[in-house]
Amino acid sequence: MRDIFDGLTPEPSDPDPVRRAQIQMKRPLPKRFYKEVTVEAANDGFAVLLDGRSIKTPVKRQLILPSEAVAELVAEEWRAQAEEINPAAMPVSRLVNTALDAVANSLDEVIDDLVRFSGSDLLCYRAEEPQALVERQSEAWNPVLAWLVETHGVRLITVSGIMHQQQPDQSAAAFRRAIERYCSPLPLSALHVMTTLTGSVALALALADGFLNLDETWRLAHLDEDWTNEHWGTDAEAQARRDARFDEMQAAYSLLSASPLDRLIK
Repeated sequence: MRDIFDGLTPEPSDPDPVRRAQIQMKRPLPKRFYKEVTVEAANDGFAVLLDGRSIKTPVKRQLILPSEAVAELVAEEWRAQAEEINPAAMPVSRLVNTALDAVANSLDEVIDDLVRFSGSDLLCYRAEEPQALVERQSEAWNPVLAWLVETHGVRLITVSGIMHQQQPDQSAAAFRRAIERYCSPLPLSALHVMTTLTGSVALALALADGFLNLDETWRLAHLDEDWTNEHWGTDAEAQARRDARFDEMQAAYSLLSASPLDRLIK
């Protein structure tokens, strides 16, 4: 069958293992050529079929997914395509391709990246003023940091201002143990995307573990932006970009929620 994602393959020159599989070549959108999208059990997993023919990833692997729930997420995106097939409107499918074609071969590298990210976590850098914003950050973010200590033994140092604060080695080691519970291509890819979109591996982990829900996580990640909007008004273009990022966030969280984790989280 035609490979719709041909040309959307990982960019080998990009140092980020997640971004390698997300970079897309600009080209005209292909026409929808199929009528029916189904999900069937196949090879110890589930395949998404277009008119009975299986999909392949950009590097030509057969797309076999670990659960029927994940396969249905991908299938729904294919069903939703109209006259043209727009990969930009298929965030779960793109993330699945990322996971299988890039992250699956770079699990340790992605974990290393997330651990490094914890050293500059959003929740650690607080405003110096005004006092009302300082208090709002403390009220909203401190419970997440307290949860990290209680649940994972991660103690992060907070500072006022933007000067880099080195976090304790013990915290990095504890973060690694927490993240390694998601050491499988799909969950780890989703966790990486959620971290990138929120600017906080602490928030991403709190969402993944169920301490926060999706809306709470998104609100906490945009606390500073919302403060600015309250006082200066909302910029329409900035809001549109934020809405687009939330679509990606929802896709990542949906993929994580649908992925089997029984062998990962202890």
